[in-house]
Amino acid sequence: MSYRDHLVDDVLAWWTTHGPDHEHGGVLTCWDNAGTRLVGEDKYTWSQGRWAWLTARVALSAGLLGVDGGWYAEQAVRTARFVRDHALLPDGTTAFVTDRSGAEAGPHTSVYADLFAALGFAGVARLRPEEDWGALGEDILVRSAAAIEAARFRSDPYPVPAGHRSFGLPMILVGVGEQVHRATGSAASAAIVREAARQIEEHHLHGDDVAEMPSETDGLLARHRTPGHVLEATWFLHHARDLLAGSALGERERLARIAARALDLGWDDEHGGLLRYVDQDGGVPAGARTDDPYEALVVDTWDTKLWWPNAEALYATALLLPDRHEQLHDYVFATFPEGPGREWTQIRARDGVPLEKTVALPVKDPFHIARSLLMLVEMEGAG
Repeated sequence: MSYRDHLVDDVLAWWTTHGPDHEHGGVLTCWDNAGTRLVGEDKYTWSQGRWAWLTARVALSAGLLGVDGGWYAEQAVRTARFVRDHALLPDGTTAFVTDRSGAEAGPHTSVYADLFAALGFAGVARLRPEEDWGALGEDILVRSAAAIEAARFRSDPYPVPAGHRSFGLPMILVGVGEQVHRATGSAASAAIVREAARQIEEHHLHGDDVAEMPSETDGLLARHRTPGHVLEATWFLHHARDLLAGSALGERERLARIAARALDLGWDDEHGGLLRYVDQDGGVPAGARTDDPYEALVVDTWDTKLWWPNAEALYATALLLPDRHEQLHDYVFATFPEGPGREWTQIRARDGVPLEKTVALPVKDPFHIARSLLMLVEMEGAG
């Protein structure tokens, strides 16, 4: 099956049937892992922003995909309006979660939620450039970057342990900043991308190895690696390379070496696929431990097979490591898809058996799989 057919006939077909909230706008994502039961109606801003971006991007590629671009554009705009009207707080941050109607909005607890809202607004700005979506996305991006620089942020559901840096923060600033820049052309967004890349190079990159949570003291968290994050970040940086003149992270060859290192570290030689976490030398995360809950997460879930690292690796290898792409393709399509008209069982044990557990948010993610497949289709179309 082609990437286009799997995206349109299975993944998007499932989401367009089960996801949209036609009454209030936005998307319902609190499905069980198998996608058979809606277990809650809360709307996490993190997911709403992702859905707004995804449906906007599908609308822009409607001709290539052979879908109704108007329907997807309406979904994108309605979702962005839901976030703007219900999740955007007076200080320019966002509520982490709202109820289905948006009437009850929780407090701001995550700069990641803010930045995914900005991503959604940037996506919609490309559909409606005459409206203020781009300015709204840029404002949130600038506020978020300043909060991260000043260390005045929360990052739920993954608080950064004391004494550590988090690769996820400059990484998401590159990814969202690049998309805001495409929508607005602003100098501020380009500067944020360049500074985030500089932070990665200075604090996280050692040769071709990327430390997820570096620290001045050795220990399990300082040693552990997240291969899926690194592979995702390499294609973020590749897409932003026109903004990174003079940076080693704007060079395709360097990004390919970094991607290869992450793939080698994370690949499961016994069962195939990418492991969630590994040690800096490969295998089971090792090193001195404290009682930090993030350490427990790493130890307890390191060998799970999750949708997002493997979906991201699928696109990253096609872009940067084409000789390794078939390996990812064969594993992914033998493991995750649930069949015609259905999406993926996203959370699996090391041997591929489905797991019913929460990862990050209690949601079925509408973003990583569809985004990867969509970019693969766009890549094939451009070729």
